[in-house]
Amino acid sequence: MNRRNFNVTVQNNVGHIRLDKFLSQCLIELSRSRIKSLILSGNVSCGSRILLNPSRSVKTGERFSIVIPDVKSPIPVGQKMDLDIVYEDDDLIVINKPAGLVVHPAAGNKDMTLVNALISHCGSSLSGIGGVARPGIVHRLDKDTSGLLVAAKNDSTHRGLAKQFADHSLDRAYKAIVWGVPKHKEGIIENQIGRSSRNRKKMAVVARGGKHAITHYRVTKPIGERGKFWASLVKCRLETGRTHQIRVHMTSIGNAIIGDTTYGSKDLRRVIKTESVYLETIISSLNRQALHAYLIGFDHPSTGKRINFKSDLPNDMKELMSKHIQ
Repeated sequence: MNRRNFNVTVQNNVGHIRLDKFLSQCLIELSRSRIKSLILSGNVSCGSRILLNPSRSVKTGERFSIVIPDVKSPIPVGQKMDLDIVYEDDDLIVINKPAGLVVHPAAGNKDMTLVNALISHCGSSLSGIGGVARPGIVHRLDKDTSGLLVAAKNDSTHRGLAKQFADHSLDRAYKAIVWGVPKHKEGIIENQIGRSSRNRKKMAVVARGGKHAITHYRVTKPIGERGKFWASLVKCRLETGRTHQIRVHMTSIGNAIIGDTTYGSKDLRRVIKTESVYLETIISSLNRQALHAYLIGFDHPSTGKRINFKSDLPNDMKELMSKHIQ
């Protein structure tokens, strides 16, 4: 990450609010703990004064300067792993990522990631635009989300794909198994997604300060028997690509993705209470959110030809769909 600088001015009527809390509300991409760490390390100042107390109250009219220093990520090394390669040419590679595989190295996952596998498979051809820690990576899937992901092998391909992500001309669609049956069989969920004010590690639908998010959904199959449907298979198409967008959006309409312990715990408790304790054991073998990126389509940056790829539901989600309430 390159060194970045932010300036924030305290407006009227902020009340007695701590410095770390105020800055985390202004800079939603940074968690409160990250802000606190920056303050303690001398990276926040007010005028010529360096501030070292995260709990000091802010005052109307104060202008704070925040410096986010360079983060030097270790250069990942190639590690041979079996990859489910859907398509590959000299410019790009499309992978069917299994659930449980982290896309790129980060805290807690220093190696054995998809990036490590791609370096081993592709060698020096991977694009460097994504940075030394994320060579070739144009977009991500959560660790516990399975499905299709495209990586670039050179800089021009990386730029071409990134542009399509930015202007939303790239097609991405997912299949999810959600609790219950949505009230409307199809619809559009459109709102703002940002950091949750209650838990900065989570995303949430917010009234202000978030990023515009649009998800199109359609129920393709209620799951159950004899009219007793406890879940649904839903197709979701993204118009935007916000962090945890589908997971947050499906929870927002009362149909959280099964197995999603971050966003779906309340929904799980409600269903268990109203239906059957048996449901508590349904997700034990799944061990992840039931979300699969089944479709990706884009214009090939070199040829201009539109190409589309699809991936079948993985076995764990197929097995989940066969469950019935006892």
